[in-house]
Formats: sequence, structure tokens, C-alpha cells
Amino acid sequence: MKEERIVKIRNSIDNQIKQNGFAKIVDTFMNIGILDKLDYEKWRKGQILYLEKVCKGSLNKLSETVKEIYKYAKELELTESFTFYKKYGKGKVKLRFSKSGKENIEKRYATHFIKKK
Repeated sequence: MKEERIVKIRNSIDNQIKQNGFAKIVDTFMNIGILDKLDYEKWRKGQILYLEKVCKGSLNKLSETVKEIYKYAKELELTESFTFYKKYGKGKVKLRFSKSGKENIEKRYATHFIKKK
């Protein structure tokens, strides 16, 4: 992975932690240009079947980005917290991140990283 990309990922996480006390993979994707906010909103409304479909770049690029996020979160000693992503509105329609829908992949995308107090 290019150094410039690593810096962008780390800056995104640092800024999220500073502002919110936690960081999200989807926000990092938006901050570094992998995901458009409009596409994210459409996905949250259930208008897009799975998030990977609208992410820019290959699945390999997404995987490398997620690995770097986890690596940096570990360096910062952030706590992993699974978050249930559901469609906006009433009910609890679970949203999919990946084309495959495999549980381990879905969990990786849905994990937030929380700053210890």
C-alpha cells in the first residue's frame, strides 16, 4: 500500500477519534474517497443491495484498506465494537456490506473502534 494512502487512512481515524471518540470504517472510506456520501445514504436507505457495489476500487484495495484500519486501531489500542447496521426507518432490516454476505466479512466492515477512557 502506498505511503500516501496510509497517511490518509490514519489521518481519517485520528480525526474521527478526536471528534467523536470512535472511528468507523464507512467514514474512513468516505474520508479517503473510496465511498461517496450520497451512495452511503442510498445504501442506508436500502436502495443499494450491498456497500461494496458502490465503493471505488477493487475488492483487494478495499481489503487492504480495512487491514490498515485494523492495524492502526491496534497501534492506538482502540477497542473493537461490532455495530449492527440497519436500514434507515422503522424496523430492523440488516444492511449488507459485501457481495458475498459472509459473516466474517460483514463483521469486519461493521466494527467501530472506540478510544479507551
